[in-house]
Order: sequence, then C-alpha cells, then structure tokens
Amino acid sequence: MTTADAPVLLTPFRTAVGSIGRGFATHTVDALAAPVLAAVAQAVAGAGIPIDDLLLGNCLGPGGNIARVSALRAGLGLNVPAVTVDRQCGSGLDAVLQAVARVAAGHAQLVLAGGAESASTAPWRYWPPEPGTDVPRHRYERAPFAPVGMSDPEMGPAADALAAHYSISRERQDAWAARSHHRATRTQASGGFVAEIVPVGVPGTLGTAGTLGTPGTPETAGTLGTPGVNTTIATDDRPRAALTITTLARFPAAFTPGGTVTAGNSCGISDGAAALAVTTETVRQRLGVPGLRVIATAVTAGDSALPGIGAATAIQGVCQRAGVVPGEIAHVEITEAFAAQVLAVTDVVGIDEDTVSSQGGAIALGHPWGASGAILLVRLAARMGTLSPLSGSDTATYPGSTTHPTTPHPDNTAHTQPSERSGLKQYRSRTLGLAACSIGGGQGIAILVERVG
Repeated sequence: MTTADAPVLLTPFRTAVGSIGRGFATHTVDALAAPVLAAVAQAVAGAGIPIDDLLLGNCLGPGGNIARVSALRAGLGLNVPAVTVDRQCGSGLDAVLQAVARVAAGHAQLVLAGGAESASTAPWRYWPPEPGTDVPRHRYERAPFAPVGMSDPEMGPAADALAAHYSISRERQDAWAARSHHRATRTQASGGFVAEIVPVGVPGTLGTAGTLGTPGTPETAGTLGTPGVNTTIATDDRPRAALTITTLARFPAAFTPGGTVTAGNSCGISDGAAALAVTTETVRQRLGVPGLRVIATAVTAGDSALPGIGAATAIQGVCQRAGVVPGEIAHVEITEAFAAQVLAVTDVVGIDEDTVSSQGGAIALGHPWGASGAILLVRLAARMGTLSPLSGSDTATYPGSTTHPTTPHPDNTAHTQPSERSGLKQYRSRTLGLAACSIGGGQGIAILVERVG
C-alpha cells in the first residue's frame, strides 16, 4: 500500500454527551446519529466522490439495522448502504477499524464510520415466559459476554476486582476522577469542545441531576425546558467543577462491600453520537484538510473475568506492529468507564498519565456505549489539531442542527520534538496519537494514528 492509498481519518464530529433521561431523553439513536453523519458528509462533499458505505456502532438500539435508518434520516441518499456494528463499548471504534480495512484493501474510497447510543430510549427487553405461562420471567438487563460456566461479571464488580488485582487504591481512583472533571470543565470553559460538537435541536430539555433551574431556559445545567419549545443542546451536561478529591472521598462503595469503585470514580450512563470519514491520502489532499493517517490497529481478547484490562493488550499490539513504544505517543485517549480501568491499563503498558485524556474523559463527559470509541477519535483529532470546517466556511448548518462554529482547539499546536531521548522521559512525537477501549468479555481494541496535513 502506497502512502497515497493509506487510510486517513477526516472531519470528525460528535454531539454533546447527555446524561440518561436528561437533554436527549426523547431522542432515538438515529435522531442522535443523523446530525453528525450529515455534518461529516457535508464536510467531505468537496471531494466529489460518492460515499461507499456507512458503518455505525451501537449496543442497545431497537435493531433493524439502525445504521441504515440513520443514513436515511441524515439525508445521505437512498444509494448509500449501511451496516450496524456491535463490539459493545468498542463498537464505535470497531466501526472505524472496519472502514479502515475496507479502504486499505482498495474495496472503498470513502466510508463514513462512527457510533451512536441512546440509553434513554433503548428498548426494555424481557426473557420469554416459562413453558405454559404467559408471564415474562424477568427483565433482560444485558446480553451475556461469556457462556454459562465461564466468568462473566457485571462491569462494576469487575472494576473492583481489577482494582484489587492491580493494587489500584481508592485514593488514586478518586484523584483520577477529580482530574477528569477538572480538565473537562477547564476545556469547556475555554471553548475547547465547541468545534467538535454538532448542536442538536430538541423539543424542551431536562437539565442535569441535582438542580432545577428556570423553566424554559435552554442549555443551562439543571434547567427544565418548556415542552414544545425547540431548544438546542451543544454542551456536555455532566462535567462538575465541584467534584474534588475531598468530595469524591465521601462517596460510598457502589458495587462491592468494602470496594474502592464508587459512583464518583465511574462514568455516567449517557446518550450521544460521533462520526468521521475514512478515506485515502489522495482524497485528503484534494480536500485540503488535516487528518489522522492510520499506522496500526489491533483487536485482542483475554480473561473474561477481568474485562477492564483489555485495552492494555490492544495498545501493546498496535505499538508492536508500528515499532514504537508507548512513551513515544504524545496524545492518548482511553475510555474512562472506571478510573480503575484507566489506571490499570496505564500501569501495565507504561503510559505516561499526563498524555491520557488531557481534556477530560468519560468519567466527566459520560459513556454512551456504542459511541464512546468514536468519541475518542473526535477528542484525539481535537487535541492533535485536525478538526475541519464544514464546506470550507467558518460556520455551517445541516439537518437537525443549528449554526456550528468550527475553529479548532488543539491542546498542542506545536509539532516540534526533541532530537534525542534523555533521562526517564522518552522521545515523544507530537504527531502520534492513540485511542483504545476495554470491552466486556475480556476484549480490547486500539488504533495508532499520526497527524498529516
């Protein structure tokens, strides 16, 4: 494969992430996916080539190939095929990896990929009745990640087990959670999320838990919008500046008596969507926008009893394939389902914590399962300075959205680096980025990219 044919990730966008039952309470998963898909499609329209396919990650949707429903709702055209991808928390990232493989093999030239999740509107399911009765046995809470007879823990107790196995203290977990909220609120206050978020119109919104503001005031934390009055959501509703190490220390154990995992050092259940374009370097140059060239990808599997460590083996896999060490990667995004997970992964792999989720992660922003892997790539692009304006303009509009400002806010605009390694700090390339997820059932997924353009 030549450099001109190497897969490149372009024009990433996401919705705001909303807490379950709040701002996006009535938005179905396709209603969340459509605005970001339309934004990505409009951003690459100047290439003058058709969209070959759409791959969309989703975990808890209503079925019926929600990717195709989303494509039609986004106005991508009747002739754009689509398929839904389910690798649980890694679904959005896996959709991108599958699109990368299509482009790398020469089977496609332009593929849209990402993920979407609406925990708020996910259908309730029940196991069928016992023979001879018509009463459902009990609610179907989640699909099994392993067969009967093998370890298949719930995610909360699994995080407690992971913390114990890798000696991750409660204090470290709380410190990481406080860091996530602090960095997210700081980025939010400086406008650092604005360029990546597609504003989504909703008919009256519920604000964040804990406060009730003036009815009818949109976009304010803790407000109740007036039913029937259209408002716009363009701000993540979960980050809390008031969550400090001191306040987090007061939270009780959430899952295991005497455990160290709490509601405070865990992610929130959320709604959201994210998408991007996967294409070739030739197309990127034609569009004249920056992007992320894919260097290596990996999907791995291990012990289903400790699912939170899956990202570690996936990161080791991409580093081995690319011939780099983790210390050479300046920008890292790992799904923060639990602080214990991220800390265990960084300890095992040897990643500098300062490089991980430097603008906050899922503990602060929320974890819309099927979308989270794609959101990692949006965040990575923002940090590496590869966000793109729509249609070459400063603002743009598209179905289901309002005017969208597109000034990029990278967390590091300089791409120079030292010429040699020294001391314990390894050479760190400002052009390298990594995204990874741990997945229920003991799987992991990761992608290594470099900045181009």
